[in-house]
Amino acid sequence: MKVMGQRSWAAGAPMELLELPTPQPKPDEVRVAVRAIGVNPVDWKMRTRGPLRLAARLVGPPPPVVVGVDFAGVVEAVGTAVSTVKVGDAVVGGTDFSRKQHGSYADTVLVRTNQLCVLPAGFDLDVAAALPVAAVTAWMALTELSHISAGKRVLVLGASGAVGQCCVQLARHTLGATVVGVCSARNVALVTSLGANTVLDYGVAGVLDRAREHGPFDAVVDSAGGYPAAACRGMLAKGGRHIMVAGSAPLDLAQVLVPPFTSKSILGVATTARLQHVVNAVAAGQLKMAIARVMPLNSAEEAHRISQEGRLTGKLVLHP
Repeated sequence: MKVMGQRSWAAGAPMELLELPTPQPKPDEVRVAVRAIGVNPVDWKMRTRGPLRLAARLVGPPPPVVVGVDFAGVVEAVGTAVSTVKVGDAVVGGTDFSRKQHGSYADTVLVRTNQLCVLPAGFDLDVAAALPVAAVTAWMALTELSHISAGKRVLVLGASGAVGQCCVQLARHTLGATVVGVCSARNVALVTSLGANTVLDYGVAGVLDRAREHGPFDAVVDSAGGYPAAACRGMLAKGGRHIMVAGSAPLDLAQVLVPPFTSKSILGVATTARLQHVVNAVAAGQLKMAIARVMPLNSAEEAHRISQEGRLTGKLVLHP
């Protein structure tokens, strides 16, 4: 199998196209021929800084370091105990370094059955590959942490980013909530088109004060990072939740310990059930994933540079 990996955890180590032995599935595992790979900020963050990098070094597989979580492809081999998927099925899933798995920047991945779900016939694999981190994170934030349902109110900070777009659409179209989005002026029309009831330009002074006028909120989802946690908590309705997406700074993580314990930090973990919910939303026309650019796997370094610029409103996808 071919992977884009770095030979060590050394700072600044480049990714190279490497050849590794093709793994054979254990009884509860599935081997997938990867057709598309979603690029997420967590991919390059794991190479450079933060608690996920430390965790991967401590409990992940030994080098070469292969990052990436999102993948979509076709099942090419299954373990003897697998009954939920079969060879030839189109699937979407996410890798998990805590299970000693290499990341998804590869032409082949090996995962357990509860890390993927079967796709409906004709489902776009590029769109599928964009779902596991962004859409699952949004789904968990809205349902598992915030228990959003019809009639609730949601504020999405960073509404034009990948997670933010998913939050807006799932909250409005799937869960029936009223949604206020905050983004840059150039993306106001985009976020409005996704279904936000009100969209505020963060470039105008006092954006949180203006957002507060539309509350109180049952969930304040900060998918941009950096908004003051105390101010976010101050906009919550009783029982509401302030969600920090992939908070990596110590001060952000410390907010979960502040009474009344309404701040939560989250990074989505793909499971069959969560993936099924977001796949169903796409199939029902409730969730759209814009693909900004498709690039070959050996352009992963360039994809990371583009991602770090933070200017995309759609997802980057790699093809092996």
